[in-house]
Amino acid sequence: MAKGLQLNEVWLERIAGQLNDMEFGSLHIVVHEGQIVQMERTERKRFENTPSKPAKAGIASRARQDLKKAAQDRR
Repeated sequence: MAKGLQLNEVWLERIAGQLNDMEFGSLHIVVHEGQIVQMERTERKRFENTPSKPAKAGIASRARQDLKKAAQDRR
């Protein structure tokens, strides 16, 4: 017989933390023998479909810098 999943305040906070600031995406919760053992968060970024414009010099460089900064902020 399957064990019932018990969620205490700690798990509810962990789940809420994973969902925090997510605009589009999913949270996959893996349960093994009645206990949460893993959470997988998949996010989607959606952009409006606008006509493309010729790329300006330096845009790619700025985008790389922004990505590096975002990665550092997560640490």
